[in-house]
Amino acid sequence: MILERRKTSDLSRLALARFANRAQRAAGVAGEVTILLTTDAEMQRLNQQFRGKNQPTDVLSFPHAAPPDHQCGDIAVSLQTARAHAAQQGHSLLTEIKVLILHGMLHLAGHDHERDRGQMRRLEQRLRSELHLPSGLIERGEDARPSSARGSPAALKRRP
Repeated sequence: MILERRKTSDLSRLALARFANRAQRAAGVAGEVTILLTTDAEMQRLNQQFRGKNQPTDVLSFPHAAPPDHQCGDIAVSLQTARAHAAQQGHSLLTEIKVLILHGMLHLAGHDHERDRGQMRRLEQRLRSELHLPSGLIERGEDARPSSARGSPAALKRRP
């Protein structure tokens, strides 16, 4: 299910819902996933409330407590940040939101690029290729860091 706190005419809810279903299957997430498209202000509030970080972010994932074989949860995406990233990357807002949804799905599946040794980055790269998406969030974060920092756990962190 895709919820919009902010109406945007340049997005197709049907296209996003179809992609979300494909990304959910690819990430191995079972159960219902709700996706909220919202503002930077709302993302900042959520980031502060749940992560203790008082700043907006692009995507947040909230897994629900469920039996081990029934993962589910919520994903929140900032339309403002997604629009800015899309412009920086030279692709559409729809494409950027798909990148963010895939990243969020991988977190719902239990992956954590801030703590693993590159497993989520490699999986995200493979799935982006299969889903015909451009570079992902983890790679973008690595590209922005000096080469000496790449590959270290700190280098795998993206914008909070």
